[in-house]
Amino acid sequence: MEKFLREQFTRGKLMMEVGTPENIFLLAYDGKEVAGYAKLRDSRIPNGIGSLKALELARLYAMHNMIGKGVGSFLMQSCIDIAKQKEKDYLWLGVWEKNIRAINFYAKWGFEKFGETDFLLGDDVQRDWLMKRSCEL
Repeated sequence: MEKFLREQFTRGKLMMEVGTPENIFLLAYDGKEVAGYAKLRDSRIPNGIGSLKALELARLYAMHNMIGKGVGSFLMQSCIDIAKQKEKDYLWLGVWEKNIRAINFYAKWGFEKFGETDFLLGDDVQRDWLMKRSCEL
């Protein structure tokens, strides 16, 4: 995890992501404090979705002290609303197969598993589930 954070979450890399036109970032606040954020990416569609129009939910994070306070739900609804505004058929994401809390959260929002992929976390190859939900729900 340390290697992943050190290499993937540098200030420079994050600034490049923010400046990339296909990325959309959402910030949730609790007063003046950041409570969580989401990143949508409108650039790639995985196998299993085919030719349908889809938007990737690349990240959805709530600050540890904000988990269970509705931040994730607020961000998820905002992501769904954006996908609908962009006339997408699906919202999709990848989630670590052992992150049961996140999988249950996504399932509650209508996401279903449609595939798997490898994800390199530092030097550790992990298995991610690919999940999608219709924007018509």
